[in-house]
Amino acid sequence: MTYNVHESVRQLKTLMQAKLTLRLDAQLIEQAKEQARRHNKSLSQLVADYFVQLGQVPAQSPLPPVVASLKGALKGRSGAQEGTDADLPDEQDYHAYLARKHR
Repeated sequence: MTYNVHESVRQLKTLMQAKLTLRLDAQLIEQAKEQARRHNKSLSQLVADYFVQLGQVPAQSPLPPVVASLKGALKGRSGAQEGTDADLPDEQDYHAYLARKHR
């Protein structure tokens, strides 16, 4: 007797599935069906894939040009090595700033 892991997983998935009824615009449904056909998926799988994506952390979008131009502007202050926490303003810098500000 052979044990087919893939068949067992498929059966388990079938047992765990629940039915969902959605009411959507007919044109939107047709567009979704066409999208599913293009990707060789069922409409249910297309919707399931979308629901999975909803739970994922989105990839970081690129920085706007102005922000990107400022990135790294504080590196190398006070002779610190690049890539260390010493690159960033610390509490001493902040206290010195406040002292100058309130003279």
